[in-house]
Amino acid sequence: MQVWPAIDILDGKCVRLKQGDYNQSTVYGQHPADMAARWCADGAECLHLVDLDGARDGTNINLAAVKEIVDSVDVPCQLGGGIRSEKAIQDYLDLGVSRLVVGTKALKDPDWLAKMAENYPEKLAIGIDARHGLVATDGWQQVSKLTADEFALSISQMPIGAIIYTDILKDGMMAGPNFEAVKKFNAHVDVPVIASGGVTTIEDVSMLSSFAISGCIVGRSLYEGKMELHDALSAARNNPQSPV
Repeated sequence: MQVWPAIDILDGKCVRLKQGDYNQSTVYGQHPADMAARWCADGAECLHLVDLDGARDGTNINLAAVKEIVDSVDVPCQLGGGIRSEKAIQDYLDLGVSRLVVGTKALKDPDWLAKMAENYPEKLAIGIDARHGLVATDGWQQVSKLTADEFALSISQMPIGAIIYTDILKDGMMAGPNFEAVKKFNAHVDVPVIASGGVTTIEDVSMLSSFAISGCIVGRSLYEGKMELHDALSAARNNPQSPV
C-alpha cells in the first residue's frame, strides 16, 4: 500500500482544513515546495497535492506553486482541485504532474469524463468525496443525491488510474478513518482505491493495509507530529489479515 503525504495549497500556502471547511484552515508553511522536499527527505515515494482554490472556485491560480513542487522532487505527484477542463489536464501534465484527480466535473459531466479518460488513459484518478455516503462536489460545498457506490460503479469500466475515496466528516479530525465504509467501498469496485480522511495513527495505516487497498493519504497527523512518515511507510508494507 502506498502512503501519499498530502500537500493542500490555499492562496499559495500549505494548509489543512477540518472537514473541508475553508473557515477552519491551519497554515503549516508559506512555501508548499519546502514541505514537499521535507516529506521526500523523510522517505515519501509519492505526493498528493490539492489546489483548494481550484476545488472551490474552479480556477487554477496555484499553477506556479504546483510547478515549484514538481520541479523540486523526484517522486510522482498527483493533483486534484479545479480539474474541470481538458486544458487544465494538459497544463498540469505538461508541468510534470503524474496524475490528475477529477471530482466535481466527473460527477456533473460523465460524457466529458469518459472522453478524457479515453484521451488520457490511467492519467486520471476520480475523487469521490462522501458526506453520509452521498457524493459532495464543488470543494465539498454541495452534496448530490448520488451515493459513492453508485458513482463508482458508473465509472468503473473507464480507463482510470484510481479512485480516491474521502469521508469528509473524518477529514482533518484525527479521529481515524471510516474503516467499514472504506472496506465496503473497496470491495464494491474493481478500480484501485486510495483512502483519505482521518488517517491518524500507525494502527490506522496497518488496518487500511489489511484491506488490500492501493494507498492512503495522510495529512494533519504528519503535520502535527502525531505520526512519523517512516513509521507509516513501514506499516503500509505489512499486510496483516483484516480483523474487520
